[in-house]
Amino acid sequence: QVQLVESGGGLVQAGGSLRLSCAASGRTFSAYRVGWFRQAPGKEREFVAAINWSGGITVYADSVKGRFTISRDNAKNTAYLQMNSLKPEETAVYTCAAQARGSISRNAESYDYWGQGTQVTVSS
Repeated sequence: QVQLVESGGGLVQAGGSLRLSCAASGRTFSAYRVGWFRQAPGKEREFVAAINWSGGITVYADSVKGRFTISRDNAKNTAYLQMNSLKPEETAVYTCAAQARGSISRNAESYDYWGQGTQVTVSS
C-alpha cells in the first residue's frame, strides 16, 4: 500500500499563497498519477489538479487554472500544490491521492490511495 501524508496547510489571508506537500512512501511513487482534491464541511469533494508520472501533463479545475500549480519530484517521493491568490471560498481540507492505473483523471473514484488531508483556511 502507498502511504500519503500532506503538509503545508494553515491560515492565510485572501490573496495570499500556500504550498502544500504530499509525501509518499515506497520506491514506486513515480509509477502513480497524483491528484489533489478539496472538501469543505458539508460540501462535495471537488477535483483541484492532477499530474502524470513524468510531470509533463497536468490538468486543473477551471476555478484554479492560472493560480494553482501542481508539480512532483519523484526522487523525493513528493508532490506539491502551489496555491496563489487564494480566495475565502477555497477554505477546505486539501487531500492528495495516487492513481495506479489508467490515464490522468479528475474523478475521485479513479484514485487508489488517499492521504489524511491538510486544512487550508483563507480569511477575508
